[in-house]
Amino acid sequence: MLTKCKILVAKTAGFCFGVDRAVKIVYNELDIRNNVVTLGPIIHNGNVVADLERRGCRAVELDEVKKGNTVIIRSHGVAKAVYDKLSEIGCTVVDATCPFVSRIHKIAAEHSGDDYTILIAGDAAHPEVEGIRGHCTGESFVFDGCEQLESLVKTGALAKKKLAILAQTTYNKKKWEQCCELAEKLLPNAKIYHTICNATSERQSEAAVLASKADVMVIVGGRHSSNTHKLKAVCDAYCPCYLIEGADELKSIDFSAAKIIGISAGASTPAYIIKEVVRTMSEIINNEEEFNFEEALEASLKPIHIGKRVQGTVLSVNSNEVYVDLGTKQQGIIPASELTDDPGAKPEDVVKVGDVVDLIVLKPNDQEGIVTLSKKRVDAAIGFEKIVAAKEENAVLTGVVTNVIKGGLLVSANGVKVFIPASQAAPKRDYDLNQMLRQQVEFKILEVSEGKQRAVGSIRAVAKEQRAAAQSAFFENTKVGDTINGEVKSITDYGVFVDLGGVDGLVRRADLSWNRFKHPSEIVSVGDKIDVTIKDIDPETKKVALTYKKDSENPWELFKANYEVGQVIKATIVSITSFGAFAQIINGVDGLIHISQIANKRVDNVADILKVGDEVEVKITEIDPEKKRISLSMRELLPEEDDAVEEADEDSDSEK
Repeated sequence: MLTKCKILVAKTAGFCFGVDRAVKIVYNELDIRNNVVTLGPIIHNGNVVADLERRGCRAVELDEVKKGNTVIIRSHGVAKAVYDKLSEIGCTVVDATCPFVSRIHKIAAEHSGDDYTILIAGDAAHPEVEGIRGHCTGESFVFDGCEQLESLVKTGALAKKKLAILAQTTYNKKKWEQCCELAEKLLPNAKIYHTICNATSERQSEAAVLASKADVMVIVGGRHSSNTHKLKAVCDAYCPCYLIEGADELKSIDFSAAKIIGISAGASTPAYIIKEVVRTMSEIINNEEEFNFEEALEASLKPIHIGKRVQGTVLSVNSNEVYVDLGTKQQGIIPASELTDDPGAKPEDVVKVGDVVDLIVLKPNDQEGIVTLSKKRVDAAIGFEKIVAAKEENAVLTGVVTNVIKGGLLVSANGVKVFIPASQAAPKRDYDLNQMLRQQVEFKILEVSEGKQRAVGSIRAVAKEQRAAAQSAFFENTKVGDTINGEVKSITDYGVFVDLGGVDGLVRRADLSWNRFKHPSEIVSVGDKIDVTIKDIDPETKKVALTYKKDSENPWELFKANYEVGQVIKATIVSITSFGAFAQIINGVDGLIHISQIANKRVDNVADILKVGDEVEVKITEIDPEKKRISLSMRELLPEEDDAVEEADEDSDSEK
């Protein structure tokens, strides 16, 4: 009698969900139909196949199928031509193809129909790969590893072609990762679909860990099962390992020196055989800590229904969906659309392999063994509690605008979509809300309906508070003479309003520019960032006067530095009046040519001699810096004799 010996059974031992589903389908059909056949052995397990034969179900080849048969297609799947042939025969077809394999068929068919060349990682002679190729209407190639893929590329057969790359569901995960890495370098435009089912790699990984702890390993499965032999090969590297098909073979194995015995099983091994092996082994070694297989089996078959909260461990992540282990015989899938509310997030940014996540069941599918799940709805339920708390605490939340809808926006925060009415979203009237799409915003919760799980928020409420705080800080810390950067908010005939960050200031026309202009829009535009100087502040009325003119650009200072009385210069006529003409000396500084200083003769109408735009030579005769007045003369530059003639004319007139 053996004592103090522990039996450890791998959690992943036995049927994968695809095989489990296929076997259940056969037994269900036998309960309701006669003349049931399977297209090839339903699984590589002699006990199951023998039991089915006793029940009247034979494994047949395609050419043996007769009209009137109920033909069950096994989990490996078959080519489209096989479906066509079965339809032609006129038999009843029950499809037990693994859903993961069916998904590959769909990808291959759709892309092949769009003129893609399909590349399949796997064993060309494997029934699953043959079936996948049978759904391709165009070119397809099979490669088993990086060397074959590289060789295929070098032949030039893939040049200038649209490519889709996928893998056999049971393909080695490590090899697949290496192939993907190579494909990204050699075929950067190819679409890569991660179609490996994790059941096989998980089973092998767990068996390796178990074998590293055990003194003896027992692998239960059919001797013709490829995955069972691979499982044994993995364990052989760690300890003595035995492959058995049933409990009756245990008697020939010596467990006398073993303190820990590990058990795993291939994907084609039914639960009742594993159970029988565990019972028999327990009897042999009289283990007081006997493994309770009934409890483990019951736990693996716990019911799943719509709306149930479950936990799952992430097995794999791709661009379309995430596969999770629910701790049951059912496989869980989270569609990318049910992963997160953030439209810009990729699945790999949200979860990683090995993560344990809370989920809600959207659709239990007992027939196919797949459960459709949602992470974002759990997040929303948890997030709604945070929304309610934010309402109570009057807290500011941050979210991303995901949709622009009639009447406002939808903002995603904590996994919840909060409605923001247009009146509470737009910073001003006639604002295009589409400009806010995918932008991060801050908002407050105005209303919460816990029964309907709805919330209404306001972006403007936060902006209003921020503006009030900014105003308070501005009037507290700002003084006359300070220079501040602001944004031009609006333009009027009399000046420009500038947003100083919570406070609006006015730059009147006279303070906009030293130069002459017709309208303020010639100087600045709405949205311009400009430096302005505080000219005056009234904290009570909240009015702020600004100047945009710079002292360093004051044209009078430039004039005083470069011009003096008696200097002869050229000036441009800019306006004409009844008493003379104004001429621009430099930009922003004009001088007056009085009517008496235009010519050496009497002038009755200035416009008879000068017009706007004329460039004339003048002499500076007077400068008044305080009044900013300059007197100019054209007459003083005229010849002296012309003056004498004029004096004679004046004397003649007086005598008359």
